Amino acid sequence: MDRLDELSILVTVIDEGSLAAAARRLHRSAPAITRALNALEDRVGARLVERTTRRLSPTEQGLNLVERARSLLADYDTATHNAAVEPLRGLVRVTAPVQFGRRHVASLVNSFLDAYPALQVELVLNDRNLDLLDEGLDVAVRIGALPDSSLLARRVGEVTQVLVASPAYLAQRGTPAKPGDLAGHDTICSSLRSRPREWRFETARRDTIVRLSPRLLVNEVEAQLAAVRAGRGIARLLSYQVAPDLDAGLLVRLLAEYEPPPLPVQLVALGSRHMSPKVRAFFDHVAQGLLALPVIHRDGRGQVHR
Repeated sequence: MDRLDELSILVTVIDEGSLAAAARRLHRSAPAITRALNALEDRVGARLVERTTRRLSPTEQGLNLVERARSLLADYDTATHNAAVEPLRGLVRVTAPVQFGRRHVASLVNSFLDAYPALQVELVLNDRNLDLLDEGLDVAVRIGALPDSSLLARRVGEVTQVLVASPAYLAQRGTPAKPGDLAGHDTICSSLRSRPREWRFETARRDTIVRLSPRLLVNEVEAQLAAVRAGRGIARLLSYQVAPDLDAGLLVRLLAEYEPPPLPVQLVALGSRHMSPKVRAFFDHVAQGLLALPVIHRDGRGQVHR
């Protein structure tokens, strides 16, 4: 048992005048109160409270300890209260995928800094899933399923893997009607992914895998988007990455009925019930902001879901 808790029980026993009354006030069982009092007396090495069947009275050592305990508990309450109400200070380090971070996390960082003037934020944009502990990071945005870990995770939305091409490309090469048609088309893929290069699709009977021989390999999303807009071929990107181009008519969504299940967007932090107040404030602020984004709450037909 926490030693401050033992002192709090002793003070309550003396104030209430009985073990039973102390148990009621503290919402504990009478045996639990008795065990705590016995443990404190063993620790002190002296009798603190004389108990008879008719009455309870503190000993001289008990009275001395109660007065010191009251002062200690008051100091503790003051210290924890002041810590809770003091302005949040220090540095919060957060990581997110490059494009997602630019489009959605950076603005939330700015509004967080406006709300907490004494805090600093370092935003690390990287398409690799950086290890929070090794890199000294507090919070991360993750897209996709998380491996089993001790990370605290909050799901804030989902995104879809979307097949897109430019209207000019489709006018020249035709529009694929089923996944198998992609064999006759030029494709643009990320060079960051390991082999085999393939796209998976959901069909009525079973998943379909299309093996790829891409005409163009690119290691960065914006360069992929530029190539697709230029009519270089068909690419598979995430829905939030292509949403502005789809809305503007610069790209066309293909084979939406065959898209694989959505990928979760999650906010993660090192799992601990003692998350620091500054990290908790940032975590809650960004989670609320991401939950309000329609772009990560759309289904295959563009409808918004919460």
